[in-house]
Amino acid sequence: MLELGVLIAGPFAARLLADSGAEVIKIEEPGHGDPLREWGQLRHEGRPLWWPVQSRNKKLVTLDLRHERGRDLLLRLVERSDVLLENFRPGTLERWGLGPDDLWKVNRGLVVARISGYGQTGPYAGRPGFAVAGEAMGGLRYINGYPGQAPPRTGISLGDSLAAMFAVQGILMALYRRDARPGGDRRGQVVDASIMESCFAMLESTVPEYGKLGHVRQPSGTSLGNIAPSNVYRSGDGRWIVIGANADNLFRRLCHVIGRPELVEDERFSTHWSRGQHAAELDEIIGAWVAGRDAAEVDRLMNDNGIVCGPVYTIADIFEDPQYRARDLLVEMADSELGAIIAPGVVPRLSETPGELRWTGPWRLGFHNQEIYGDLLGLAEGELRSLAEEGVI
Repeated sequence: MLELGVLIAGPFAARLLADSGAEVIKIEEPGHGDPLREWGQLRHEGRPLWWPVQSRNKKLVTLDLRHERGRDLLLRLVERSDVLLENFRPGTLERWGLGPDDLWKVNRGLVVARISGYGQTGPYAGRPGFAVAGEAMGGLRYINGYPGQAPPRTGISLGDSLAAMFAVQGILMALYRRDARPGGDRRGQVVDASIMESCFAMLESTVPEYGKLGHVRQPSGTSLGNIAPSNVYRSGDGRWIVIGANADNLFRRLCHVIGRPELVEDERFSTHWSRGQHAAELDEIIGAWVAGRDAAEVDRLMNDNGIVCGPVYTIADIFEDPQYRARDLLVEMADSELGAIIAPGVVPRLSETPGELRWTGPWRLGFHNQEIYGDLLGLAEGELRSLAEEGVI
């Protein structure tokens, strides 16, 4: 797989595949590289901490695709590849003579995955696209937060990650279709994933609600409109804890745990619909009970009685939680510059091919140039030196 990705969405998609065993060759611009190399406010001895994780398990080469010799080298790599992933602004590859039709001339089985802000077609295709705009125009920002307040963002670039995951789904579907196509006609296709559309795809029932009833769902703060009880509550030791008991059987168990069995028969709370109409009253009752106990006690009582409950974790809490350790979600890796670092584990887990964290992202630009261009493509040492002197690699 060839990754022509920068920053977040493209590199994250390639990382997910690399974690599960795909051979990923990441192509960077000579002399500059992926800007992600310098992203992140927190550093250890001058080095950012995101790069070695986001670029792990990849082989890194440099290549100037604006140069004719660079494009020729890319096509030689395309001949040997199953997937090419890019997240340039739409039309960039075509301007270089490297659009899908050009790539398919040398490898008709190639799957071309393209991640952009708004998709490869339509009036917004040429716009620059970051997660902040995709989340806003995809509908996620509006329904987030509290009524009457500015719509907040999550503390990550959620739209980029969603687009990356949809791109990975598309790549796997396209590869399966290619290899299962009858008659041995192994034709690749384009996977067109956009940040805006990936956010839009998460909107659940808001689309038919507006299409049929003209209803515009509003932000609802810490709860979900007319779904109760399902909220966060403050414990006596100052921790926030989530309790979700909006199904009838869960609500009966909750009433028993908090010592209020009569609430089950209370007409305000006796049905799913009525609980939604009186959510504020219900939250006040539950909130008062939670406030009188430590978070650990609330969590234990709820889970012991089969009620959905969980504390709101910081990253420090995650590091202390035994479930994360048991699932190998916090993995120590050795990095050449940073020493031992803790990295997120492989998700999802497959029973026979569980994935592996083989190496962190190399810091030196073109770290694998010799392996890919010399050993794989067979370029002689003199030719490699010539390409480097011309700035092609």
